[in-house]
Amino acid sequence: MLEDLTTEASSPAAWPAAYPQGYAVVDVETTGLARDDRIISAGVYQLDARGEVEDHWYTVVDPERDPGPVWIHGLTREALRGAPLFADVAGEFATRLEGRVLVAHNAVFDWQMIAREYARARAQAPVKQRLCTIALSKELALPLPNHKLESLAAHFGVVQERAHHALDDARVLAEAFRPSLRTAAARGMRLPLHECLPLTEWTDRPRTGREAGHGGGHRATGWRPSRKRPACPYPNPGRYEPGKPLKQGMRVAFSGDTSVERELLEDRATEAGLHVAGSISRLTSLLVANDPDSGTSKVVKARQYGTPIMDEAAFGQLLHDVAPASEG
Repeated sequence: MLEDLTTEASSPAAWPAAYPQGYAVVDVETTGLARDDRIISAGVYQLDARGEVEDHWYTVVDPERDPGPVWIHGLTREALRGAPLFADVAGEFATRLEGRVLVAHNAVFDWQMIAREYARARAQAPVKQRLCTIALSKELALPLPNHKLESLAAHFGVVQERAHHALDDARVLAEAFRPSLRTAAARGMRLPLHECLPLTEWTDRPRTGREAGHGGGHRATGWRPSRKRPACPYPNPGRYEPGKPLKQGMRVAFSGDTSVERELLEDRATEAGLHVAGSISRLTSLLVANDPDSGTSKVVKARQYGTPIMDEAAFGQLLHDVAPASEG
């Protein structure tokens, strides 16, 4: 399969005129996944229109709080001592992004983290579109066992040297993105591009008791996305059936607290082809709730209608392989 893709990508087919003129392949390491977590390092590979490397850049960032899962990213408090604040590198970061499509593995996550950091700095990232390499690999029907970066890298023979190091992850993704891009071009495929809208109306809010216990001088903040979610283009296939995959067009609602920011979960669901619903009805396919005994109005209605209820972790796993609307 890899040989076929390489041959296809190097075919003399004309390059699609509508393709972007440049890309910024990005990876950010963070203190966690929640809405008030912070970026602690960022790597960017700048690519030209056909995926060739033009430049690369890396920085660590002082998150102004505990660095989080050190066992994953390896950045201890000591390693981050003296690192610049995000506001100090925001301008340089922006020059690496400007005029380019942001490319990332699970791009909605990287974009949300970047957008929040710029919002904290009272600025906006100069990014208009993003491309997720998970979505692109699905469009190309790559025979991957899962959608982890290491699986994509192995498929294209790219060697990872330092997993979860922002610059090396960006390098690996850039090397895997290049043949993917060229294969898509050879097929004349439309790239899965999504609009990037900045977060606006940033306001500081008082810390709650639980947030106050985090330490490290961290102050909680809030924002609101300046966007309206697009309508789902697929018909509703009905309720989710336990043991089966999610299917494009399913109506999904969320209730209660989530460990991952609600907007991020909703964006992931939307990009997977699901319909995000703000309320429960007889047409709702699935309710995502970490506390099914919470007694919220959505949980009560879901039980009345017989709507399946699933926790956030299980939902996240199913999002990796959502069945196309065309499948039976």
